[in-house]
Amino acid sequence: MPRRRITFRQLDTFAAVARHGSFTKAAEALHLTQPAVSLQVRQIVDSVGLPLFAQEGREVALTQAGEEMLNTVRLLDDVWSRFESVIDDLKGLQRGRLRVALVSTARYFLPRMLGNFCRRFPEIDIAMEITDRDRLVARMRGNQDDLYIMLYPPEELEVVSYPFLDNELVVIAALGHWAAGQSLELAALAGERFILREVGSGSRRTIDTHLQAIGLKLDVKLTLNSNEAICDLVASGMGPAVLSRHALPADPASGGLCILDINGFPLRKPWRAVHLKSKILSLPARAFLDHLLLDANSPRYGQGAGTAA
Repeated sequence: MPRRRITFRQLDTFAAVARHGSFTKAAEALHLTQPAVSLQVRQIVDSVGLPLFAQEGREVALTQAGEEMLNTVRLLDDVWSRFESVIDDLKGLQRGRLRVALVSTARYFLPRMLGNFCRRFPEIDIAMEITDRDRLVARMRGNQDDLYIMLYPPEELEVVSYPFLDNELVVIAALGHWAAGQSLELAALAGERFILREVGSGSRRTIDTHLQAIGLKLDVKLTLNSNEAICDLVASGMGPAVLSRHALPADPASGGLCILDINGFPLRKPWRAVHLKSKILSLPARAFLDHLLLDANSPRYGQGAGTAA
């Protein structure tokens, strides 16, 4: 007996149940009755021949077959989005969707780049997700977005990455710190108790790599995942920090901070726009990637970092 063809409507319904973890919530989101949602999912199950969901208390969780189905739905969504953007382009329009996810420090500069892009393409709808690196990699693994902005692409995934802007890490201290105005080695601050970003962040990885290279160990008093909190603590005199220049006020002194002149600093590591190698980029995503590489070379951002790697 031939396998029944699965429809886009059924796939949309399945994806809604997976997203909400509930047939009832999916029905509410889709403005359908729960029996109608259950019927469409059951029709997919009958066609596939395996259960897609398992009951876990009041919610449902994806089975292994369900995970594969969800990945397929996201790939189909990529293909369809690209088709729609191509058709719009053939009509002389610049419409479509762009989904960008970025690590927290990138929020200090990427929204301005997105703003410039929006002015050029006002009809493109944009969704932006700001999160930590671990969640960003999880989103990438699930193919939830078009592009990901990070410092270190995940080594365990096959990706394509494009360096476009340097992230400069500088040593900061409270205004009036004894080292202000002097040119020093980082070892001169070895007696200070530092405040650093949390282990696992791109900034912390850059710092730790540099410390290992020069054979120096810092006394780390506190680790935080908030750039703003680090700036406040440094300004209060709690200790120096190594932080992205993007996270500092345009005039550090206005925030009670000073940038120390430390040999070897700033540390530079390029921001990268990353996507899965298997990802089919939509026209809006390709246009934004081109925009990033071009805009990063403008005077307000400084020289960009290069091409694909």
